[in-house]
Amino acid sequence: MSTTDCQYALASFSYCAYERYPPAVFAVLAESLVEFLSALADFAVPRAASAGSTPDFELAALLAFCKLGEAVTFPEGSMHTYVDSLKKMANDHGMPSDIFTASVEYADTVAAVIMRWSKKDLYAETRGAPEYTVNDSPGRWVPTPPAYTSALEPHWNTIRPVVMSSASQFLPPPPFTFNVTDKNSDYYKEMMSIKNAVDSLTEEQMHIADFWDDNPFKLNVSGHLMFGTKKFSPPGHWMSIVGIAAKKAKADFPTTVCAYAKTAIALFDSFIECWDEKYRHNTMRPETAINKYVDPNWRPHLQTPPFPEYTCGHSTCSAAAAETLTSVFGDDFNYTDTTELEFGIKSRTFPSFRAAAIENNRARFYGGIHFHHSCIVSTEQGKKVGELVVEKLKMKKA
Repeated sequence: MSTTDCQYALASFSYCAYERYPPAVFAVLAESLVEFLSALADFAVPRAASAGSTPDFELAALLAFCKLGEAVTFPEGSMHTYVDSLKKMANDHGMPSDIFTASVEYADTVAAVIMRWSKKDLYAETRGAPEYTVNDSPGRWVPTPPAYTSALEPHWNTIRPVVMSSASQFLPPPPFTFNVTDKNSDYYKEMMSIKNAVDSLTEEQMHIADFWDDNPFKLNVSGHLMFGTKKFSPPGHWMSIVGIAAKKAKADFPTTVCAYAKTAIALFDSFIECWDEKYRHNTMRPETAINKYVDPNWRPHLQTPPFPEYTCGHSTCSAAAAETLTSVFGDDFNYTDTTELEFGIKSRTFPSFRAAAIENNRARFYGGIHFHHSCIVSTEQGKKVGELVVEKLKMKKA
């Protein structure tokens, strides 16, 4: 599920869930989730009926999440088996029929409201926007091998943020000035630093790079044969970490909802912030610079993604997610991330979420796809977005 899809599904999930808990368990200090989510206040989000059958809000939350998830991501009907299993579980545990019916109806109503709200995010408008213009100006991004794919999502900064006031709320400093003629320039030093690092990677460094690769589509080329392989995207990796953390902490339902919602929103806004900067300066990738000015045969350890280099999306979103997860589970939360096992990559253990984000910072450098300065700046930018989410959506024990 993409960051766009996930935040809408989780919005419906969160709204239903928090109907159940304030003030007995959680209080939403931003007055309400409705006011917190940008522009949602323009829609009439239903409150639970004060008379008649009261929905089971946990069941309603799960059903609303599934309905939105299928509507925006998965093929029609693909979640029916799972939804049927939830309904069967409720009936098998003796849920009264009137409560069951009220829960289903409430889930459908909330899902419909969130879906209407989602239509105002300008995503549809970006589908018809002009493509990125490629030119070979010094230092400007151009497509990279092996696919030479056009730049992805050059208009993502027009998408409506959830928490941020605008895509440019947190403007990073400009990238180092492109300069490959002066060996003492910051740019030249960064270029040679990443080349030398990739040329001498240790097994541990390769494992770090591979673990955080999270390439949702890698093009494999062998002679005339070309085929794609898929992994989790960076947001998908962090949503997996949410589940790992909730399971280890034995988190209850509202705490788990809180962790997923905060993290999804942080991921969503952090990509808007990052993409705003990417297409402001349109900086070329290390692979392009090194091939053109140093070694035409050099290749990074990881496959270069098809968009400008500065800033780093994975470092940005990782730092944002680390802040929201720390706000829920604490700073010294040791965990083992098993996300990559299904792709044949061994797990890694971290003393905290922030430590994981810092490792991701180095991973993109080891992978040869981002200058280290970019990763450092991106980590700071992502932290700001995460801190804003934590500030705006505060939940506490009553």
